[in-house]
Amino acid sequence: MRLEPSGGFQQLLDRQSGIVSGAQAVRIGLAPAAIDNQLRSGRWRRLQRGVYATFTGPPSREAVLWAVLLRAGPVAALSHRTAAELDNLIGGPSRVVHVTVPACQRVEPISGVVLHHSRAFDKIVHPTASPPRTRVEHTLLDLSESCASFDDAYAWLCRAVGRGSTTPQLLRAAMAERSRLRWRADLLIALGDIGAGILSLLERRYVCDVERPHGLPQARRQAPTIIGGQSRYVDNLYEQALLAVEVDGLVAHPPEQRWSDSHRDNAHATLGMQTLRYSWSDINGRPCAVAAEVGALLNMRGQAAQLRRCGPTCSVAASTTIGILGGMR
Repeated sequence: MRLEPSGGFQQLLDRQSGIVSGAQAVRIGLAPAAIDNQLRSGRWRRLQRGVYATFTGPPSREAVLWAVLLRAGPVAALSHRTAAELDNLIGGPSRVVHVTVPACQRVEPISGVVLHHSRAFDKIVHPTASPPRTRVEHTLLDLSESCASFDDAYAWLCRAVGRGSTTPQLLRAAMAERSRLRWRADLLIALGDIGAGILSLLERRYVCDVERPHGLPQARRQAPTIIGGQSRYVDNLYEQALLAVEVDGLVAHPPEQRWSDSHRDNAHATLGMQTLRYSWSDINGRPCAVAAEVGALLNMRGQAAQLRRCGPTCSVAASTTIGILGGMR
């Protein structure tokens, strides 16, 4: 006998991508015998223990996630990389499903699922998101906790703020809700940098390894320029010298990206702006030489740069002198 869902039951199925737990079905008025009949007939099938798909054919990703949530219930939320997946912070499905439940809720192990327990469950879960998941800010803090390095943690924050998924202010508020947090002091400093427009790990390396330790003037971050009615953005702009410093995270850009960079640099040149471009290997491998080059050009283009050595082995003083003399000949 085919089941005809009531209005309330159908709304539940629509919200949960066609997935229902046996307990939910009974609460809404379905007899256990009717559930068994749907399973025997093949119209329903079991996805998790006590959790069923009410349709035939392969389940969608969202249906799979709902099945895991209902198996982990009565209260559960997707978290960590799985919540990041739903909030478009990563490109594809997480390898395992991450679920967070209240600290007092006991859940037996679920195959392919990593379970987390939280004493602040109500604070970290988004009040309306479907499927239920942690708020973006707490997802990011959970991910930063599990990173192997601070650079990886910083990259997560940059990605989310750069995409408009959250703000440094909301992240600071989420941090304040946690009594324990790995890298708290460094993350607070990093949020200040992100708020100032440093939206990638390489941009931060330029600021922290090149600009600040060598005494370069502070550039304007993500500075907008208007050319032909179009807005373009410069990673670092020394406005008095009309000098742009761009940092490229990839060793080699695809041809179309290289052409786009060249066109932008050429357009900026028509405004009298010179562009320097540095790769990951430049910033990581020779930060002192990069500082010397930038300092020399700043001085030659009329913006005073009193460079200093970042340490006993720093070559910036000698390099800067050569650069300035070379420009005066």
